[in-house]
Amino acid sequence: MAPSFAVHARRGAAALATAAVLGTAVAPAAFADGSPSPAATGLYGAGDPKFDGVFRQSLAFLAQDAMDVRPANSAVDWLTGQQCADGGFPGYRADTSKACDPKKDEFTDATAAAVQGLAAVGGRGEAVTKGLDWLKAHQNDDGGWGYQAGSPTDANSTSIALGAFAAAGQDPAKAAVKNGKNPMEALLAFQLGCDAKEGERGAFSYLKDKDNLRADNLASAAAGLATRGKGYQVEPLKKGSDVALKPLDCAGDDKARPQNAAAAAEAVDGYLSATLAKNGGYLLPSMPGAPAKPDHGNTADAALALAAGGHREAAEKPLTWLRSKESGTAEWAKGNPGKLAKLILATRAAGDDPRDFAGTDLVAQLNETGPKPEAAASDSAEKDDEKKKDSDDGFGVWWFVAVFFVASVGVGFLISGRKKKTQL
Repeated sequence: MAPSFAVHARRGAAALATAAVLGTAVAPAAFADGSPSPAATGLYGAGDPKFDGVFRQSLAFLAQDAMDVRPANSAVDWLTGQQCADGGFPGYRADTSKACDPKKDEFTDATAAAVQGLAAVGGRGEAVTKGLDWLKAHQNDDGGWGYQAGSPTDANSTSIALGAFAAAGQDPAKAAVKNGKNPMEALLAFQLGCDAKEGERGAFSYLKDKDNLRADNLASAAAGLATRGKGYQVEPLKKGSDVALKPLDCAGDDKARPQNAAAAAEAVDGYLSATLAKNGGYLLPSMPGAPAKPDHGNTADAALALAAGGHREAAEKPLTWLRSKESGTAEWAKGNPGKLAKLILATRAAGDDPRDFAGTDLVAQLNETGPKPEAAASDSAEKDDEKKKDSDDGFGVWWFVAVFFVASVGVGFLISGRKKKTQL
């Protein structure tokens, strides 16, 4: 008998806790293959890495790269060393001499985030290619991805995977077609149209429940990036620039829905902006049963997605809340590389300075969570040469400069139908 939707949702919630990066207090043992090593050379953060080690490391690289900081070679070696023989990545593995179990150790979100992080730092082209090959090998028949091989397609994992191809300079509509199915089309099938409740139109569902879609903030923020062809790195908005929001227009047609990725991106941005405004500048967890308190990680994810759409004014509203003393953001992110990275990526994308986030230097705080960086902006030319070499080897020409979810747990990583799991 096929597993029920609720079972899939609980399993998805587990993996996505990591994918959101540091947004969950509970995650399954499936993420680790042993006890974490407190002395892992090159690892960012002092917290237990067994649920989010790969994701937080990847986000840290993306944030540092966006700020012209080059991570230590030992840190890059650590992330590369986490890769399994077949190209996939676990949430974390303590003993890298032990072979991975493809059925339980490797995850789409971790792999896609690692591809983005390694593509950003440059010089690890082989690992990037192997990661992309793993994603293609574990794509579902509908063109999308689940959090793990064999799990149902979900909007969050599909969005992060799309971001990995974008970060490597590849068009997933050409590089990741499965049985003639485009992964972007698979993602768009999760968007709520005009037949949804008012206030939920334009949102994305995390999973499908017998074709019924449920508005999910985590999935919506992730899809806001993917539908614009972006990963976690987003070019900063220019001063004075602002694109007006275009929420889904349902006038006279209760069956209307976005017909392409560009329209889907505008619709979900409209949903995110309206939801943020309703709450006073922040998002609440989508997960049933989760405490109705602000979700800092997902709020940063939303700011990033809105900035990616050029909506400066809309992106500033959640950032203003995050910078406020009342939000408690400083304590939430303190010493946590994934959370700090999310704030850096969102702040920079909106055209603001992460080195002055309500008087705090987020970049300095992030650097302090790991080994001393190799170099800063002065060596960026060398890094660009490395990236160009990777590109010439076939990994694409353009490298995106910002983003999450992620994506991992705040990482922005949560989930319709995920009970008894709490996102930070």
